[in-house]
Amino acid sequence: MIIRKLVSEERIDEYSRRFKELCEIPAERPPSMTVMRDVELVRQGAKSDSEKAITKVQDFQDDPRLFAYCEDPAILKYVEAWTGPRIVASHTMLINKPTDPGRGTSRHPLHQDLLYFPFRPVEKIVAAWTAMERVTRENGCLIAVPGSHRTELMEHGYPDWEGGVNAAYVGIMGVTPDIKYVHLPMEKGDTIFFHPLLWHGSGRNQTPNFRKAISCHFVSGDCRFINVKNTIQQELEDEFRGLLRIKLQRMGMPADDDYLNKTFKMKDVWEMKSKVVQGDQMIQPIEGEDDN
Repeated sequence: MIIRKLVSEERIDEYSRRFKELCEIPAERPPSMTVMRDVELVRQGAKSDSEKAITKVQDFQDDPRLFAYCEDPAILKYVEAWTGPRIVASHTMLINKPTDPGRGTSRHPLHQDLLYFPFRPVEKIVAAWTAMERVTRENGCLIAVPGSHRTELMEHGYPDWEGGVNAAYVGIMGVTPDIKYVHLPMEKGDTIFFHPLLWHGSGRNQTPNFRKAISCHFVSGDCRFINVKNTIQQELEDEFRGLLRIKLQRMGMPADDDYLNKTFKMKDVWEMKSKVVQGDQMIQPIEGEDDN
Protein backbone atom coordinates (compact mmCIF):
# COMPACT_ATOMS: atom_id res chain seq x y z
CA MET A 1 0.00 0.00 0.00
CA ILE A 2 1.52 3.32 -1.08
CA ILE A 3 0.47 6.53 0.68
CA ARG A 4 1.49 9.55 -1.35
CA LYS A 5 3.36 12.48 0.27
CA LEU A 6 2.98 10.94 3.73
CA VAL A 7 6.29 12.24 5.15
CA SER A 8 7.02 15.97 4.96
CA GLU A 9 9.89 17.40 2.90
CA GLU A 10 11.26 19.11 6.01
CA ARG A 11 11.62 15.78 7.82
CA ILE A 12 13.20 14.10 4.81
CA ASP A 13 15.69 16.92 4.32
CA GLU A 14 16.73 16.55 7.97
CA TYR A 15 17.29 12.78 7.49
CA SER A 16 19.41 13.52 4.43
CA ARG A 17 21.55 16.05 6.32
CA ARG A 18 22.08 13.62 9.16
CA PHE A 19 23.06 10.81 6.79
CA LYS A 20 25.77 12.98 5.22
CA GLU A 21 27.12 13.84 8.67
CA LEU A 22 27.28 10.16 9.61
CA CYS A 23 29.15 9.38 6.38
CA GLU A 24 31.70 12.14 6.83
CA ILE A 25 32.20 12.01 10.60
CA PRO A 26 32.58 8.41 11.84
CA ALA A 27 32.77 9.63 15.44
CA GLU A 28 29.14 10.73 15.14
CA ARG A 29 27.96 7.14 14.62
CA PRO A 30 26.50 5.38 17.67
CA PRO A 31 28.38 2.13 18.49
CA SER A 32 25.21 0.16 17.75
CA MET A 33 24.96 1.48 14.17
CA THR A 34 25.92 -0.75 11.23
CA VAL A 35 27.47 0.85 8.13
CA MET A 36 27.45 -1.04 4.81
CA ARG A 37 29.46 -0.24 1.68
CA ASP A 38 29.28 -1.22 -2.00
CA VAL A 39 32.03 -3.79 -2.58
CA GLU A 40 32.74 -2.75 -6.17
CA LEU A 41 32.86 0.99 -5.46
CA VAL A 42 35.40 0.45 -2.70
CA ARG A 43 37.46 -1.73 -5.07
CA GLN A 44 37.37 1.13 -7.56
CA GLY A 45 38.83 3.55 -5.03
CA ALA A 46 35.87 5.28 -3.37
CA LYS A 47 36.76 6.48 0.12
CA SER A 48 35.18 3.95 2.47
CA ASP A 49 33.85 6.65 4.81
CA SER A 50 32.03 8.71 2.23
CA GLU A 51 28.61 9.07 0.69
CA LYS A 52 30.10 7.62 -2.52
CA ALA A 53 30.76 4.24 -0.90
CA ILE A 54 28.25 3.86 1.94
CA THR A 55 25.08 2.18 0.75
CA LYS A 56 23.27 1.81 4.08
CA VAL A 57 23.28 2.87 7.66
CA GLN A 58 21.37 0.30 9.65
CA ASP A 59 20.30 0.19 13.29
CA PHE A 60 19.86 3.91 13.86
CA GLN A 61 17.67 3.36 16.94
CA ASP A 62 20.27 5.20 19.04
CA ASP A 63 20.46 8.23 16.74
CA PRO A 64 17.58 10.54 17.74
CA ARG A 65 17.62 12.56 14.51
CA LEU A 66 17.09 9.52 12.29
CA PHE A 67 14.92 7.63 14.76
CA ALA A 68 12.45 10.51 14.53
CA TYR A 69 11.28 8.76 11.34
CA CYS A 70 10.07 5.79 13.42
CA GLU A 71 8.22 8.15 15.78
CA ASP A 72 6.49 10.17 13.04
CA PRO A 73 2.73 10.19 13.87
CA ALA A 74 1.95 10.12 10.14
CA ILE A 75 3.76 6.76 9.89
CA LEU A 76 2.48 5.29 13.16
CA LYS A 77 -1.13 5.98 12.23
CA TYR A 78 -0.88 3.34 9.52
CA VAL A 79 1.51 1.00 11.36
CA GLU A 80 -0.95 0.61 14.22
CA ALA A 81 -3.45 -0.95 11.81
CA TRP A 82 -1.05 -3.93 11.60
CA THR A 83 0.58 -4.03 15.02
CA GLY A 84 -2.05 -2.70 17.38
CA PRO A 85 -1.17 -0.03 19.99
CA ARG A 86 2.08 -1.66 21.19
CA ILE A 87 4.68 -0.78 18.55
CA VAL A 88 8.36 -1.72 18.45
CA ALA A 89 10.84 -0.50 15.82
CA SER A 90 12.92 -3.58 15.05
CA HIS A 91 14.92 -2.86 11.90
CA THR A 92 15.93 0.62 10.81
CA MET A 93 17.72 1.52 7.58
CA LEU A 94 18.64 4.53 5.50
CA ILE A 95 19.43 3.19 2.03
CA ASN A 96 21.74 5.12 -0.29
CA LYS A 97 21.69 3.28 -3.59
CA PRO A 98 24.71 4.58 -5.55
CA THR A 99 25.22 4.79 -9.28
CA ASP A 100 25.88 1.23 -10.40
CA PRO A 101 29.63 0.82 -11.03
CA GLY A 102 28.92 -1.30 -14.11
CA ARG A 103 28.78 -4.77 -12.58
CA GLY A 104 25.27 -4.78 -11.14
CA THR A 105 26.23 -4.60 -7.46
CA SER A 106 23.60 -1.92 -6.81
CA ARG A 107 20.85 -4.48 -7.47
CA HIS A 108 19.01 -6.24 -4.66
CA PRO A 109 17.59 -9.66 -5.60
CA LEU A 110 14.01 -10.66 -4.85
CA HIS A 111 13.80 -11.62 -1.18
CA GLN A 112 11.47 -11.87 1.81
CA ASP A 113 12.29 -9.80 4.88
CA LEU A 114 10.88 -12.43 7.23
CA LEU A 115 14.02 -14.48 6.62
CA TYR A 116 15.84 -12.22 9.08
CA PHE A 117 13.16 -11.94 11.75
CA PRO A 118 13.05 -14.47 14.63
CA PHE A 119 9.63 -13.37 15.88
CA ARG A 120 6.02 -14.14 15.07
CA PRO A 121 3.14 -13.89 14.23
CA VAL A 122 3.94 -12.65 10.75
CA GLU A 123 0.66 -10.71 10.48
CA LYS A 124 1.86 -8.37 13.26
CA ILE A 125 4.96 -7.20 11.33
CA VAL A 126 5.00 -4.45 8.71
CA ALA A 127 7.63 -2.48 6.80
CA ALA A 128 7.42 1.26 6.15
CA TRP A 129 9.68 2.47 3.30
CA THR A 130 9.78 6.16 2.36
CA ALA A 131 11.30 7.67 -0.77
CA MET A 132 13.68 10.51 0.09
CA GLU A 133 13.65 11.72 -3.53
CA ARG A 134 12.01 10.69 -6.78
CA VAL A 135 12.40 6.92 -7.21
CA THR A 136 12.15 5.61 -10.76
CA ARG A 137 12.94 2.51 -12.81
CA GLU A 138 16.11 4.27 -13.96
CA ASN A 139 17.51 4.76 -10.45
CA GLY A 140 16.41 1.40 -9.08
CA CYS A 141 12.91 1.63 -7.65
CA LEU A 142 11.43 -1.20 -5.64
CA ILE A 143 9.93 -4.15 -7.47
CA ALA A 144 7.41 -6.57 -5.96
CA VAL A 145 5.58 -9.75 -6.92
CA PRO A 146 1.82 -9.19 -6.37
CA GLY A 147 0.21 -11.76 -4.09
CA SER A 148 3.54 -13.26 -2.99
CA HIS A 149 2.85 -12.33 0.65
CA ARG A 150 0.55 -15.37 0.68
CA THR A 151 3.49 -17.75 0.16
CA GLU A 152 5.57 -19.39 2.87
CA LEU A 153 9.11 -18.42 3.77
CA MET A 154 11.32 -19.53 0.88
CA GLU A 155 14.91 -20.76 0.78
CA HIS A 156 17.39 -17.91 0.19
CA GLY A 157 21.00 -17.70 -0.87
CA TYR A 158 23.52 -15.41 -2.57
CA PRO A 159 22.82 -15.14 -6.32
CA ASP A 160 25.59 -16.17 -8.71
CA TRP A 161 26.11 -12.72 -10.23
CA GLU A 162 29.24 -12.07 -12.25
CA GLY A 163 29.87 -8.67 -10.66
CA GLY A 164 29.55 -9.96 -7.11
CA VAL A 165 26.98 -9.38 -4.40
CA ASN A 166 27.02 -7.06 -1.41
CA ALA A 167 26.99 -8.57 2.07
CA ALA A 168 23.55 -9.78 3.23
CA TYR A 169 21.99 -9.20 -0.22
CA VAL A 170 20.56 -12.70 -0.38
CA GLY A 171 17.72 -13.66 -2.69
CA ILE A 172 15.03 -16.30 -3.10
CA MET A 173 16.49 -19.42 -4.68
CA GLY A 174 15.05 -20.78 -7.92
CA VAL A 175 13.36 -17.60 -9.15
CA THR A 176 12.77 -17.98 -12.89
CA PRO A 177 13.25 -15.18 -15.46
CA ASP A 178 9.53 -15.18 -16.29
CA ILE A 179 8.47 -14.16 -12.78
CA LYS A 180 5.81 -11.46 -12.98
CA TYR A 181 6.69 -8.43 -10.88
CA VAL A 182 5.66 -4.77 -10.85
CA HIS A 183 7.76 -1.62 -10.56
CA LEU A 184 6.91 0.84 -7.78
CA PRO A 185 7.98 4.37 -8.80
CA MET A 186 7.53 6.93 -6.00
CA GLU A 187 7.92 10.62 -5.32
CA LYS A 188 9.69 12.26 -2.38
CA GLY A 189 7.70 11.57 0.79
CA ASP A 190 5.66 8.69 -0.67
CA THR A 191 5.60 5.73 1.71
CA ILE A 192 4.93 2.07 1.04
CA PHE A 193 3.78 -0.37 3.72
CA PHE A 194 4.28 -4.06 3.00
CA HIS A 195 4.09 -7.57 4.47
CA PRO A 196 7.32 -9.36 5.52
CA LEU A 197 6.64 -12.31 3.20
CA LEU A 198 6.26 -10.10 0.11
CA TRP A 199 8.78 -10.94 -2.62
CA HIS A 200 10.53 -7.66 -3.36
CA GLY A 201 13.87 -6.23 -4.46
CA SER A 202 15.26 -3.41 -6.56
CA GLY A 203 17.12 -2.88 -9.82
CA ARG A 204 20.41 -1.17 -10.49
CA ASN A 205 20.79 2.60 -10.34
CA GLN A 206 21.57 3.69 -13.90
CA THR A 207 21.66 7.43 -13.15
CA PRO A 208 24.60 9.61 -12.02
CA ASN A 209 22.88 10.42 -8.71
CA PHE A 210 22.16 8.56 -5.48
CA ARG A 211 18.75 7.06 -4.72
CA LYS A 212 17.88 7.44 -1.06
CA ALA A 213 15.12 5.91 1.04
CA ILE A 214 14.51 5.49 4.76
CA SER A 215 12.68 2.57 6.29
CA CYS A 216 11.73 0.70 9.42
CA HIS A 217 10.19 -2.68 10.18
CA PHE A 218 7.63 -2.35 12.93
CA VAL A 219 6.59 -5.24 15.17
CA SER A 220 3.82 -5.60 17.70
CA GLY A 221 4.95 -5.70 21.31
CA ASP A 222 2.67 -8.73 21.53
CA CYS A 223 4.91 -10.69 19.12
CA ARG A 224 7.13 -13.40 20.56
CA PHE A 225 10.63 -14.53 19.64
CA ILE A 226 10.95 -18.03 18.21
CA ASN A 227 13.76 -20.58 18.24
CA VAL A 228 15.09 -20.83 14.66
CA LYS A 229 17.01 -24.09 15.20
CA ASN A 230 16.15 -26.69 12.54
CA THR A 231 14.31 -24.08 10.46
CA ILE A 232 15.07 -22.36 7.17
CA GLN A 233 16.47 -19.43 9.22
CA GLN A 234 19.09 -21.41 11.14
CA GLU A 235 21.99 -20.62 8.77
CA LEU A 236 21.63 -16.92 9.54
CA GLU A 237 22.63 -17.45 13.16
CA ASP A 238 26.32 -17.73 12.19
CA GLU A 239 26.17 -14.40 10.33
CA PHE A 240 24.34 -12.76 13.20
CA ARG A 241 26.82 -14.16 15.70
CA GLY A 242 29.63 -12.32 13.90
CA LEU A 243 27.55 -9.14 13.85
CA LEU A 244 26.82 -9.42 17.55
CA ARG A 245 30.54 -9.90 18.34
CA ILE A 246 31.43 -6.69 16.46
CA LYS A 247 28.67 -4.72 18.16
CA LEU A 248 29.68 -5.92 21.63
CA GLN A 249 33.31 -5.02 20.98
CA ARG A 250 32.33 -1.52 19.80
CA MET A 251 30.29 -1.03 22.95
CA GLY A 252 33.22 -2.12 25.15
CA MET A 253 31.51 -5.34 26.22
CA PRO A 254 33.00 -8.86 26.37
CA ALA A 255 32.59 -10.90 23.16
CA ASP A 256 34.27 -14.19 24.00
CA ASP A 257 33.96 -16.74 21.16
CA ASP A 258 33.22 -19.70 23.42
CA TYR A 259 30.56 -17.78 25.31
CA LEU A 260 28.82 -16.59 22.14
CA ASN A 261 28.94 -20.03 20.52
CA LYS A 262 27.29 -21.60 23.54
CA THR A 263 24.71 -18.98 24.41
CA PHE A 264 23.96 -16.97 21.26
CA LYS A 265 20.49 -16.92 19.71
CA MET A 266 19.44 -14.82 16.74
CA LYS A 267 17.01 -12.99 19.02
CA ASP A 268 19.96 -11.51 20.93
CA VAL A 269 20.85 -9.27 18.00
CA TRP A 270 17.23 -8.28 17.46
CA GLU A 271 16.81 -7.30 21.09
CA MET A 272 19.74 -4.88 20.61
CA LYS A 273 18.27 -3.53 17.35
CA SER A 274 14.76 -2.97 18.72
CA LYS A 275 13.22 -0.05 20.55
CA VAL A 276 9.71 0.69 21.78
CA VAL A 277 8.07 3.60 19.98
CA GLN A 278 4.53 3.29 21.34
CA GLY A 279 3.19 1.46 24.37
CA ASP A 280 5.26 -0.16 27.09
CA GLN A 281 6.16 -3.62 25.84
CA MET A 282 9.09 -5.08 23.89
CA ILE A 283 8.90 -8.27 21.83
CA GLN A 284 8.24 -11.17 24.20
CA PRO A 285 10.77 -13.92 25.08
CA ILE A 286 10.81 -17.33 23.44
CA GLU A 287 7.95 -19.35 24.86
CA GLY A 288 9.06 -21.36 27.87
CA GLU A 289 12.24 -19.37 28.47
CA ASP A 290 12.93 -17.43 31.65
CA ASP A 291 11.97 -13.81 31.01
CA ASN A 292 15.28 -12.80 32.54
